[in-house]
Amino acid sequence: MTAPSPTALPIARGLRGRCPVCGEGHLFQGFLTVRPACEKCGQDFAFADAGDGPAVFVILIGGAIVVGAALATEIVYQPPYWLHAALWLPLVLLVTLAPLRLIKGLLIALQFHHKAAEGRLTPREPQTGRSDT
Repeated sequence: MTAPSPTALPIARGLRGRCPVCGEGHLFQGFLTVRPACEKCGQDFAFADAGDGPAVFVILIGGAIVVGAALATEIVYQPPYWLHAALWLPLVLLVTLAPLRLIKGLLIALQFHHKAAEGRLTPREPQTGRSDT
């Protein structure tokens, strides 16, 4: 039996919407609102900023699914436009809203696990020995 990868635990915690530290406290206090801190271990969630990442993943994956299905349906069956609307509007809602919380929790847990932080610029050191030839 092989040991699980070091990222298996944060992935599971993130997908379950649990605290990336203890795995018991809740990460969200609403559908997508991140709690200020874990109610079990007190971990401050100020670091948690997934930004637009979850939305981008959902749009790209969900868009590929819906557009592929709509194109295949149009080519094979050629249904009227009202039927396209009736088919794809619920599917769009399903493939965008269902995975959004999962992906946001996953990205926050991986952000914590890898100690990802906002980029910082460090001042450049002056160059010496530069020739102007």
